[in-house]
Amino acid sequence: MRDLKYRVFFENLLSDVKNELVDAALSDGKLALGYSCYYVPEVLLNLGGCFSVRMRAPGIADTAIATYYMSEKTCMYSRSILERAIEGGYNFFSALLSTETCGMMHRSHEHFEMLNLVKEVNENFFVSHIDSPFITKDYAVKHYEKQLKKHILDRLNEVYGVDVSEEALRKAIAEHNELCRVVTEIGNLRKQENPPLTGYEFHLIELVSECCPHDLILPYLKETLEELKTRQPDEKPWYRVRVVLAGGENDDPDFTKLIEDAGAFVVADRYCFGSLPGREEIVIGENETALSAVARHYIETNQCPRFMNPEKVHGRKAYLKQLADDYRADGLIIQQMKFCEYWEYERMYCQQVMESEYGLPCMGIEKEYVNTSTGQLRTRFQAFVESLEIKKLSGEAAK
Repeated sequence: MRDLKYRVFFENLLSDVKNELVDAALSDGKLALGYSCYYVPEVLLNLGGCFSVRMRAPGIADTAIATYYMSEKTCMYSRSILERAIEGGYNFFSALLSTETCGMMHRSHEHFEMLNLVKEVNENFFVSHIDSPFITKDYAVKHYEKQLKKHILDRLNEVYGVDVSEEALRKAIAEHNELCRVVTEIGNLRKQENPPLTGYEFHLIELVSECCPHDLILPYLKETLEELKTRQPDEKPWYRVRVVLAGGENDDPDFTKLIEDAGAFVVADRYCFGSLPGREEIVIGENETALSAVARHYIETNQCPRFMNPEKVHGRKAYLKQLADDYRADGLIIQQMKFCEYWEYERMYCQQVMESEYGLPCMGIEKEYVNTSTGQLRTRFQAFVESLEIKKLSGEAAK
C-alpha cells in the first residue's frame, strides 16, 4: 500500500509531547491540561479554552533522577514521566489532573508538587487528585461525579475562570463525540479481511488524537478517513494471523510494528492509550446532567484491572472475547509493564481464562516502557504467529 499522506506528520507529532500543534494552541492562549489515566475523563479537559495532553515521555533514555525519588521497583512509565518533568518537559502545563488508581503513577504525580515542578515557571499550575471508585454501584458513580466536580471542574473554574456550566459541558461532549466517531470509523476498517491500514498506522492515529488539541488534529483525522476509504490495499493480505493486543500502558507504535513485522496484524487495541475503550460516544440520558453522563460513561466503559467486583472481572474477559469475534482475531497478546502489579495479576489470570474457557490462544509478555530487548520479543512473536498458523491449518484440515 502507498504510505498515508500524514503518516510522517503523525510520527513527528508523537516524537515530542510539546509538538507543533500543542505550540499552536498555546500561542492561541489555550490551557494545556495533562493527564495519564482513563479515569480522568478526557472530555472534561477539553472545555472552552483548554485542551488535553495525555502524558508520554518519548525518547526517554535514562530515569536515574526519577529512580532516586521513586526506587527502581516502580514501573518505568511512572519514572519516565517524573524524569521528563524534572527535565522541564511539561513546563507548558497549566494543570495536572491525577487519579488514585495506580499507586506508582500517583506517587510520580505527587512529586510534581513536592519538587515544585512546573510551579516555578507557572505560578498558577496545580495538581489535583481524584479519589476513584472501583465498583459500579450507583453510589460509586455519584461519588465519582462529585470528585470530578470538586477536583477538576471547580479547580479549573477557580484558578483559570474556565466555563464549567451545563451548556459548556454539553458543547465539550458534542465535540468529543465528533472526534470519537471519526477515530472509531477508522478503527472499524480493521475488521475487513484485507483492510486499507495497518495496526501500526491506527496506533499513530489514536495516539495523536490523545496527545494533540482536538480542534487542530481533527481536520487531519477526517482527511485521513477519506483517504482510507479509497486507499487500495495490496491484492493479497500482508499478514499471516490477526491478534488483539491487550494490557497496560502502551504509547509506543513501534511496539505494535514489532508485532506486525512478525506477521501478526494488530486488529484491536484493548490497552491503556487504546481506543477500546476510549473512543465510544458519550450519550446523555433524558433526565441526566452532562456531568452525570460523563461519570456514568467512564465507569461503565472502564476496563481497568483495579475493578475487582465480579461483574467487571468477568466482563473484562467477555469483552476481549467479543473483540476477538468482532475483529476476527486468531489470538490474543496481553502485555504488562514490568512492576505493574495490577496488570501482572490480570495478565496471568486472563491467559488461563481466555484459553481454557473461551478457547482463544493467548500469549503474555512483560515489557519495559522503553523496549531494549526487541530481538527476544521478535522471536517470541514469531513463535506465537507460527503456533496460530498451525492451529488454523489444523482446524481447516478437520473440516
